[in-house]
Amino acid sequence: MKNFESKKIVLKESIKLDSGKLLQKCELAYMTYGRLNKNKSNAILVCHALTGDQYCSGKNPITKRDGWWNILIGPGKVIDTNIFYVICTNVLGGCMGSSGPSSLNPKTKTPYGLSFPVITISDMVRAQEKLIRILGIKKLFAVVGGSMGGMQTLEWGAKFSNRVNAIIPIATSYRHSAQNIAFHEIGRQAIMADPHWFKGNYYKKNNYPKRGLAVARMIAHITYLSESALQRKFGRNLQDKKILSFNFNTEFQIESYLKHQGISFVERFDANSYLYITKAMDYFDLSINKGGLAKIFSNSNVKFCFFSFTSDWLFPTSETKTIIRSLNSSSAMVSFVEIKTDKGHDAFLLKEPEFHSILKGFLDGQIKTMKL
Repeated sequence: MKNFESKKIVLKESIKLDSGKLLQKCELAYMTYGRLNKNKSNAILVCHALTGDQYCSGKNPITKRDGWWNILIGPGKVIDTNIFYVICTNVLGGCMGSSGPSSLNPKTKTPYGLSFPVITISDMVRAQEKLIRILGIKKLFAVVGGSMGGMQTLEWGAKFSNRVNAIIPIATSYRHSAQNIAFHEIGRQAIMADPHWFKGNYYKKNNYPKRGLAVARMIAHITYLSESALQRKFGRNLQDKKILSFNFNTEFQIESYLKHQGISFVERFDANSYLYITKAMDYFDLSINKGGLAKIFSNSNVKFCFFSFTSDWLFPTSETKTIIRSLNSSSAMVSFVEIKTDKGHDAFLLKEPEFHSILKGFLDGQIKTMKL
């Protein structure tokens, strides 16, 4: 029997969104890996980042490439699917099967477009929690995720701390910074300035805002890398030539790389979903809750294990330390590791032996504590 399964569910309950609107007949697409044990105590929810999806392990059937965290999840790996039952959903607002702007509105039978309600990280987590209840899982072994996935883990800790044993936020923050909002806004403006965007109603057109979405991806991708990694990989090397051409064609290797990232991205992602999900990240700020960060996590029995990376300037270590200080002031159980690397924000997706070793050690410790 196969050890993974692709599924989709329609939530019978409406979801009341932070905007005050109700989302009815919400669909959630998700993947499961491994097997749920008899006590339903071995489930780990994996939360994906902005451009991720539910295909965190194995082969992605859309791209035909390895899942985005295949290096970490699978039989015998750090998140061992011989031990754990891994669940990964496509977030609300996404474009890989979960309800989003490209989904059909059940009332009109046409794509929502911009009539889809604006969603938040909290809304994403509410939908996930409904799925976990439907699966009959009373308490998750852990919730783990990086970047926007890390925001979701923190939201689980804030809203549903009684439903989870351990929370593992990686390369993330308790709120989006002004700089990060600025980068997102440039990307959104690039999409909306594309003449083929048609105010979000491009689904029935023969064209698609590919150029705008590609530019948005190129801008964002720069923030996922570090200056030292860019210099090490590309420097000022020319692409397939030895002398300058004195024109505006692609000349430098870094230009070619970014264009490839943009072109490949538009083949698998929806432009409107990019607008919605980046806005959800920008809205995220746990500190605005009454009582602040310390109040949110007070009286929590959740075990936290934070990871940051030295060269990550998108979500720097200082952001992680801010929330750790608040957790410590509320007597929460917190572990924190800063990984030294020059790979930038994307380090959490790449081969980082120290990160993998420490994460495995934390999970092994929880296995003993939980007597899994």
